Amino acid sequence: MRYDLVIFDNDGVLVDSEPISNRLLAAYLTELGHPTTYEESIRDYMGSAMHRIHDLILERTGQRLPADFDEVFHRRVFAAFERELQPVAGVTGVLEKLAVDGVPYCVASSGSHARIRVGHRTTGLDRWFTEDRVFSSEDVGRGKPAPDLFLYAAERMGVAPERCAVVEDSPLGVQAAVAAGMDVYGFTAMTPAARLAGAGHLFADMGALADLLV
Repeated sequence: MRYDLVIFDNDGVLVDSEPISNRLLAAYLTELGHPTTYEESIRDYMGSAMHRIHDLILERTGQRLPADFDEVFHRRVFAAFERELQPVAGVTGVLEKLAVDGVPYCVASSGSHARIRVGHRTTGLDRWFTEDRVFSSEDVGRGKPAPDLFLYAAERMGVAPERCAVVEDSPLGVQAAVAAGMDVYGFTAMTPAARLAGAGHLFADMGALADLLV
């Protein structure tokens, strides 16, 4: 293994949550008077922390989202996760291989700790991620595309940034990992490869990742 730490994004990389959450986000924004399609939600918000949604709506419309926006959205998302969420196909095999090989790994997500935990419990991935392996944008001042979250995760795991590999599926996440000075593996199952062009490696089959990391 060429790396001392593998850092996974969560949504769309570990759990197949992006179709669910972006469908609900587009519907909720539209309900609030900010017409948004599913495709626009994927384009503008996939991989971003909640504050980015607030910032973009304010910038584009001059209007603030309701004070309870995050609470209502997360309630809807969590309920949908309980009904529908599945792990990304092939990711369990990757985690098994890293564990057998003794390679440290963690998750660094724009989502909240509560969102990460609900997703992991629902899909059974919680067995792979103890608390000391879970990092959220809530832990740092700025979410992706700032490098803060990835740098924080590497520091907490005791690994230099240049010895880290990041697995990402969003342009914002790729930007953040590149800015952190880490090698980036762009997962193109949902995102066109051209939008992840900053990644040093592109792949479409999660099951093939373990071999790519060697």
